[in-house]
Amino acid sequence: MTVPADASIAVVIPCHRVTRHILSLLNGIGREVRHIIVVDDCCPDRSGELVTALCRDPRITVITHADNLGVGGAVMTGYRHALALGADIVVKLDGDGQMDPALIPQFVGPILDGQADYTKGNRFTNIEDVRAMPAARLFGNAVLSFVTKASSGYWTLFDPTNGYTAIHAAVLARLPLDKIRQRYFFESDMLFRLGTVRACVIDIPMAAIYGDEESGLKIGRVLGSFLKGNLVNVGKRVFYNYFLRDFSIASVQLLIGIAALVFALAFGLHGWIASVDTGTPASTGTVMLAGLPVIVGMQLLLSFLAFDIAAMPNRALHPLLTPRLRARSTAGPKAEPELRVVDAA
Repeated sequence: MTVPADASIAVVIPCHRVTRHILSLLNGIGREVRHIIVVDDCCPDRSGELVTALCRDPRITVITHADNLGVGGAVMTGYRHALALGADIVVKLDGDGQMDPALIPQFVGPILDGQADYTKGNRFTNIEDVRAMPAARLFGNAVLSFVTKASSGYWTLFDPTNGYTAIHAAVLARLPLDKIRQRYFFESDMLFRLGTVRACVIDIPMAAIYGDEESGLKIGRVLGSFLKGNLVNVGKRVFYNYFLRDFSIASVQLLIGIAALVFALAFGLHGWIASVDTGTPASTGTVMLAGLPVIVGMQLLLSFLAFDIAAMPNRALHPLLTPRLRARSTAGPKAEPELRVVDAA
């Protein structure tokens, strides 16, 4: 796709130990991009200084954190700067060379066409790429993808930890950037926040590029924290969508379904204990009274799930927003991290 010349596209690149790859990544970014924001997240290798010293591209701005905030914190800093520059679309690339900048037009295309508000990469669409992945990575991504589907409400998305993304600035300005997680969980938390504003999100097929880079994200190490964070977001999302902002037949199905299962569990457990204590088998009526609520409860919860899947946002939000909303500050009450801005040119 050809990107219109009047489209203001900004690229945000969080940097931490990426000195071997950052220069080649910057050289590969096409002329369709107007602003390149490099965020040195207190990198011990001083990635920002390297870019400042060796890059003469006038599009590049280097921002240096005095303290390490994590990849999510670095991205939020870049997002705020992109909004201040008046960007229309903000693309996020990792600085480790795993993301091909030539794909930027594919990521911004659906947003420019009004089909989506947020696009993200998916490395699992090509079966040959999937076969080459380790089994542990496949299992970890499958688990994380399922719980992220539940926590965000985007049931058709996969590969939630994929950091190749693009977002329309009008939608970005509506997000509480100060509340989004700052470490590796930020991609999943970002999807949850997008779901709360009813943004349209789609996957973009892409091939992963694996070289000599060393990823700081270890599925086994973060799986527990990711599961916990997503379960918390599931509760928030259900409460926001089905009890705070709306109350529908799906809300009734959820309440009665949970109540039926809790009753069945309590009644069945009580009957089983009584049967063990007395040595008398439970009567047919007791078994039926314990089993029927399980059937009814499961049917109601499945109906709720079908309703939730059908309610997934499928229309872009940003065409409905005014330009005034795009420029709104989202810094919130938290103090900005100490940083230094340097123009690479």
